Amino acid sequence: MTDAPIRPEARSPRGFADRRGRDLIAERRLVTRVSAVYERWGFEPLDTGAFEYADALGKFLPDADRPNEGVFALQDDPDAEGNGEWMALRYDLTAPLARFAAQNWETLPKPFRRYAFGPVWRNEKPGPGRFREFVQCDADTVGSDRPEADAEIIAMACEGLQAAGLSADQAVIRVSNRKLFDGLFEAGGIEDAGQKLTALRAIDKYDRLGWEGVAALLGEGRLDDSGDYTKGARLPPAVVAAIEGFLASAGDGQASRAETLDAVARSGNIGAAGEAALAELAAIDRALGAMKVGQASVRFDPTIVRGLEYYTGAVFEAELLLETTDDKGRPVRFGSIGGGGRYDDLVARFTGERLPATGFSFGVSRLASALRAAGRGGEDASRGPVVVIVFSETDMQHYLDAVSELRNAGIAAELYLGRAGMKAQMKYADRRGAPAVVILGGDEIAAGQVTVKDLDAGRARAAEITDNEAWKAERPGQVVAARADLVAVVRRITDRPDTDA
Repeated sequence: MTDAPIRPEARSPRGFADRRGRDLIAERRLVTRVSAVYERWGFEPLDTGAFEYADALGKFLPDADRPNEGVFALQDDPDAEGNGEWMALRYDLTAPLARFAAQNWETLPKPFRRYAFGPVWRNEKPGPGRFREFVQCDADTVGSDRPEADAEIIAMACEGLQAAGLSADQAVIRVSNRKLFDGLFEAGGIEDAGQKLTALRAIDKYDRLGWEGVAALLGEGRLDDSGDYTKGARLPPAVVAAIEGFLASAGDGQASRAETLDAVARSGNIGAAGEAALAELAAIDRALGAMKVGQASVRFDPTIVRGLEYYTGAVFEAELLLETTDDKGRPVRFGSIGGGGRYDDLVARFTGERLPATGFSFGVSRLASALRAAGRGGEDASRGPVVVIVFSETDMQHYLDAVSELRNAGIAAELYLGRAGMKAQMKYADRRGAPAVVILGGDEIAAGQVTVKDLDAGRARAAEITDNEAWKAERPGQVVAARADLVAVVRRITDRPDTDA
């Protein structure tokens, strides 16, 4: 008796999604549209490898001996003693840009404006709309410290959101400046880096926890609903009060950008760094106004923290305002669908010299998921190719000629290559989302004709005709034409305007 073979269970790793035609097409369409905006604004494409040396990535590396927390890492050609440089899959597209800029700065045009898109990988807990592998689409300017460079990135991100299919009231970019918090800490005498980081992490939860929860985390700590206790930043009460006044200056989000800056300035002592931040934000506001970027599209919001150890100045976050639901129709909040800011220290890790940089990243996979959850982005992408039905082996040349004519005319088409009958082939075409099927039976071939069944029209009429006999009598969407008119008949079906583009 032989042992039965051990068969692995067919399963997808957590955080890694299998995606078929509609979802892939929706993502690629987003990348194409946003990339076109980047190119129109004068940014050149750049592609770097999926792997970077782990020390070049710099972030998510708490263990120097095995840097695989937060990233997916492996050793490059370890020797007999197991020594070898660690490589890791990139966790974003910005760290590779910093490495590339440091490596090639002498030969690059300055400032260097580039855009990039592709998958990134993060070894962290997945969740709804949050994956371990996802696609980003970035644009960055390296080598300019002008606030107008930040404003240009923000304005371009607004245009990118519109290109993705979102109107001005369906998304907003919230802008702040990390130096505002630096000024608050400076004015309050807070110098410990760990204490600052803990405080910023608390403030970053303001939207979710409200002031009461944040205040607890700024103080001794907080016990959440699950029973977990989080240690607080233990800031002095006067500093906590100053932060409360500062966060309150955000108001209800309806104030103009200039009004928000005035409210922040009146909120209390924000130190020299905070005053510098307000000057930078005012310059960004002037540039946005010159570029005709409306107040509803871009708002100043001092509660935005973002990139705790990453950004050095202006920070931006794009928030989706569309109503979204999960598979069961329950409301779900996607929140951020992209963001960025100024990061003047990233290239300095390699060169020792500060090099100003600013950029924005679209979370393509997240935005596509959000649009799908809103019932948008993908319906027209589900349209498959025209299917040519096969009846007999002896007439194969006729079928091959028909599918070639359609393809040569620029119409997506396929020849059915299974061995099923007519009924199963029609079901196959429907599952493929085919707009039409081409029927060349013996009668059609003998008469020099072709039957084209408009499946789009048939699907529309199916919702209206409930009587089976009436359906058979009407044959909705079915056209008999001269064989020479095949391409013209099919094109009238496939060239209908997309309703979801």
